[in-house]
Amino acid sequence: MGGLEKKKHWRERGPGMSRSGVRGCCAPPRLTLLAVTRRLCILKGIYPHEPKHKKKVNKGSTAPRTFYLLKDIKFLLHEPIVNKFREYKVFVRKLRKAYGKSEWSTVDRLKDNKPSYKLDHIVKERYPTFVDALRDLDDALSMCFLFSTFPRSGKCHVQTVQLCRRLAVEFLNYIIASRSLRKVFLSIKGIYYQAEVLGQPITWITPYTFAHDHPTDVDYRVMATFTEFYTTLLGFVNFRLYHSLNLLYPPKIDGQADAEVKPVEGKDYAMDSESYLEKLSALSASLARVVAPTHEDEVEMDEFPVEGETAEQMDARKKEQEALEKHKKLFEGLRFFLNREVPREPLAFVIRCFGGQVSWDKSLCIGATYDISDPSITHQIVDRPRVEKQIVGRYYLQPQWVFDSVNAKLCLPVADYFPGMLLPPHLSPFVTEQEGDYVPPEKLKLLAMQRGENPGDTSHLSADEESEEEEEEEEEDTNDKEEEEEEDEEDEAEKEEEMKLKKMEEQKAQSNKVTAGKLRLEDKQRLEQEQQSEEKRLAIMMMKKREKYLYKKIMFGKKRKVREANKLAAKRKAHDTAVKEEKKKSKKARRA
Repeated sequence: MGGLEKKKHWRERGPGMSRSGVRGCCAPPRLTLLAVTRRLCILKGIYPHEPKHKKKVNKGSTAPRTFYLLKDIKFLLHEPIVNKFREYKVFVRKLRKAYGKSEWSTVDRLKDNKPSYKLDHIVKERYPTFVDALRDLDDALSMCFLFSTFPRSGKCHVQTVQLCRRLAVEFLNYIIASRSLRKVFLSIKGIYYQAEVLGQPITWITPYTFAHDHPTDVDYRVMATFTEFYTTLLGFVNFRLYHSLNLLYPPKIDGQADAEVKPVEGKDYAMDSESYLEKLSALSASLARVVAPTHEDEVEMDEFPVEGETAEQMDARKKEQEALEKHKKLFEGLRFFLNREVPREPLAFVIRCFGGQVSWDKSLCIGATYDISDPSITHQIVDRPRVEKQIVGRYYLQPQWVFDSVNAKLCLPVADYFPGMLLPPHLSPFVTEQEGDYVPPEKLKLLAMQRGENPGDTSHLSADEESEEEEEEEEEDTNDKEEEEEEDEEDEAEKEEEMKLKKMEEQKAQSNKVTAGKLRLEDKQRLEQEQQSEEKRLAIMMMKKREKYLYKKIMFGKKRKVREANKLAAKRKAHDTAVKEEKKKSKKARRA
């Protein structure tokens, strides 16, 4: 790295500088300072700035450039890690020269004295409190889980991949021990998880374990710089979280001695080899037999209302807490067995988070706790259309049942998730419908089940009873059509009678006879509605131009939302009718 004096000298007379104190971070090719500056900005949390007049700041040029505030760049001058970067640059230059001269003793001496640095002080500087670190943990987890799936290649160091894998597994072990998981969603990008850690919601995404193909348009150096900081942050967070539960850090696996599990201290601990990862990582033994804190007998605590809290609010908070405790124990008492074809890692993690026991084939991976022939297994997760050898007293379900049950906060009926069945839609738990939004019928059914109702549950019916129900539905459809035809005929008759009455009234009006008036009662509800609409119209008229524009924009958005909801409802109705017609055709074909 060149000296900061060179950087200052270039900044004073180099291109991209503006009078407003905003400069473009585009160093000339002859300077190698840009990469180091960018690295420092990432580590210190300095983000680019978008100026108001970009063309003016860029001196009339429209070329794409990244701009930083001058005060942020000056802030980097006082960073102690800059000296470490200088020492490392000198080390690389000396090492290259020693290799060129074939001075192998010098090479060994330089490698032994290789300069190193730590980012601990930057983590403490950017996150003064532990809650601040938890709030900013989403990106760190997503990046670490992404790097933990990278294969051995020249794009990133193997030690970095192993470190990310170890930290990710340790975090998952904490989530299991604390039962902090709340939501799971399977998307095209990966698996979204949301956990509640010390009152803070943390959301991250885990990629699927597919064959990885490194794209060519991605700068892995920038990602590696972010990962370097995120691994330091996640190490601090894991240490603090484990000690909050009185757990040993790094986590201890049940049935293994400390000497087998605990690796060498220091650098070797951070960048350990495959021996430690085989015991802790791979989400095998660590997720199946992680040591959890011993739960003592729960004692009922006296609850006192918070200042300013009413009795109703206290009851609502108590009910919410009871529902949360019930959700944490969703799979307690259930024993699962995972077949070879199902995604073992996410299923084992989710099942263990909610109190269930899980195992798999011993030949598949280490950490299996019981065999497939165990008679105490209650649920076997399979992903094949047919299962040849089935054991009585055991449910054979597709993997989606586990994730849907977690999001629904109850064990869903198993009839829709049998092998070979067409699965129901996997609804996102991160979507909350507002008033006027389209709510799919599956979500309405789920809400009814959460309220304790049992809408349309036909899992206990036999095939004959289901066919009888379908015939009753067809009869009801025919009856509805007949009723609609009768209503249309009645409407036509009423219209004819109204026409006759109008003609008679016209004839009466032409006559000069005086008829007695009728008493007309005022509709109070209609009068109130008219008064409210008039007040609303006058209020809109009295608005300023800007307020009226905003009001019209809001109303336009609401109408558009209603149109979209109606459009989705119409699509769903057309889909349901098409499915019904297909069922009728298949039924007729079977009868024929």
